[in-house]
Amino acid sequence: MATLILGATGGIGSALARSWPQEALWLGGRDEERVTQLAAPLQATPLTADFGYESQVRQLFAGLTLPLDTILYAAGAAYPEPLASTSAEHTRRIWNANYFGVLWTLKYGLPHLAPGGRVYVIGARPELVLARGFGQYAASKAAVATLLSVTRLEHRQLTLTLVLPPAVETPLWQQVGRAPRGAIAATQVAQAILQDRSGSGGPELRVE
Repeated sequence: MATLILGATGGIGSALARSWPQEALWLGGRDEERVTQLAAPLQATPLTADFGYESQVRQLFAGLTLPLDTILYAAGAAYPEPLASTSAEHTRRIWNANYFGVLWTLKYGLPHLAPGGRVYVIGARPELVLARGFGQYAASKAAVATLLSVTRLEHRQLTLTLVLPPAVETPLWQQVGRAPRGAIAATQVAQAILQDRSGSGGPELRVE
């Protein structure tokens, strides 16, 4: 078994890395030092890339030496702001992390999946992100959901799962303010994905 976790240094990504069974494990992130520190005690292989750039994602996958059984995409960005003051820089960061990273991961990652392989992408429940200031975040997550729906038509032999948790207590909330009351732990999302990985799988995984 071989697994790649992208966005491994984030809240959900690091919870996945620490919870994943002992097997060939690659961890990807933008910050080389943080990825290396996370990978060392897990005996995982660190990979550094900015997932919003096609060339870097292509190079990342070109360096893999084993067919992958699972790819998990947990990178993300929020930067909420009202439409009137939308920042071009923040918009690029949101779409690079939330959408383009998924696009390039699917393009270059799916050929590396073994038969029966699975992809998990952390999405967002539409009803939870339709809020003032979250226009770009909500739009990027909606685009990912549609991208996965179309990709399933093109790759019917693979299982592509959109993970839909409620609010999760992660460092991402530092871009927003603070996590709402009742936010679940990132470990709960990781455990839900692990449990799903041992089952038949499906297009959506709603984490409660």
